[in-house]
Amino acid sequence: MRIAYALLDPGIGVFGTKGASVHVQEVIRAFRADGHEVTVFCTRVNDDIPADLADLEVRRHRLPKGSGAEREQAVAAASAAIAEEIAAGGFDLVYERYSLFSDTAARLSTPAALGGPAIPSILEVNAPLIAEQRQHRSLADEAGALAATQRQLHGATLISCVSEAVAQWTLGEGADPARVVVTPNGVNTRRITPGSRPVIAAGPEAPVTVGFVGTLKPWHGTDVLLRAFARTRGNLRLDICGTGPQQAELEQLAAELDIADRVRFRGAVAPELVPGILHELDIATAPYPAGEHYFSPLKVYEYLAAGLPTVASAIGTIPALLSQGELGVLVTPGDVDELAAALDELAADPAHRDHLARSSRETAVREHDWQIRCRELLAQVEALHSVGALHPAEALHPAEALRPAEAGA
Repeated sequence: MRIAYALLDPGIGVFGTKGASVHVQEVIRAFRADGHEVTVFCTRVNDDIPADLADLEVRRHRLPKGSGAEREQAVAAASAAIAEEIAAGGFDLVYERYSLFSDTAARLSTPAALGGPAIPSILEVNAPLIAEQRQHRSLADEAGALAATQRQLHGATLISCVSEAVAQWTLGEGADPARVVVTPNGVNTRRITPGSRPVIAAGPEAPVTVGFVGTLKPWHGTDVLLRAFARTRGNLRLDICGTGPQQAELEQLAAELDIADRVRFRGAVAPELVPGILHELDIATAPYPAGEHYFSPLKVYEYLAAGLPTVASAIGTIPALLSQGELGVLVTPGDVDELAAALDELAADPAHRDHLARSSRETAVREHDWQIRCRELLAQVEALHSVGALHPAEALHPAEALRPAEAGA
């Protein structure tokens, strides 16, 4: 099957280093692993191109620099242009990551609009972007953003939401419940694998390395992790992989807490280097603070696939992901002392860490691989077709075009 992957968000590069870019790459890898041909239509590329995606066809529509209304209008214009290009390209499916002011997939859902057959689509929704943009950035044309969002939600064949909370938001914006599914994030269990570090207790000659992988922003709780780490009593080291607007502030905090000599800030790291970095860790962390938590944290899935015992905040989707504590240690969000105690206890208990590591890896392979996720989505699109519900107004492509390629079945 020929799949057009549409990524109109100017803040996400196809080959960037942050989690959203990793997400894009892994979905593409999963489709390609099953024999599908993927072409990406985007507004931003970035330069950290993994070797296995060097042959990926990427068609970029450049946007003017700056922000505000002009930028928003440029995204809308790019969406229209990309929709026309996809319509003329003979694609079997459109997979679009929900972006503000884009309605690419919705434009392709009505044949008469672009003079060709309708193309079934999957709209991936990771967050209520209008609320996020209003709170953390700026939104010049909120009415336009809402109108484009509603066109997407009404026009997409299948709406794939990263969590139940996001699914409820789409329903509140008028999405058809019959077309909304919850698809949590996943992990590439062939790319992320367990390392070969021996599982030992912390001692004078063998410190235990605690790690964090992610963007350094307030809602990731890295400051809580530093404060907790300063209260640990064992022989621990902290490895922070990633960068973001808080990096300088966090480095200063480490100095103030007198732990700078035990904390490593790696800065930005290309996704292809992350598997090797995970091999250097003994314990992984996801120290989210209290507050709204509607997303599905990629880092925790990667920790599981790497066979890392994980200490994470009991918030949002994390307790279920960690099987209510059977696959990791859950702590109260924002509780510095509880997090410190959990790190010390796990560092001192190699048998518990080994048990968590084995169970985590087994679960990741069995339940959370990206290929499992993407095959389920294609099956759900085909199921809608089988009952004549791909789009209320039109019959779409034959079911045969939606089945995974024989090599990946």
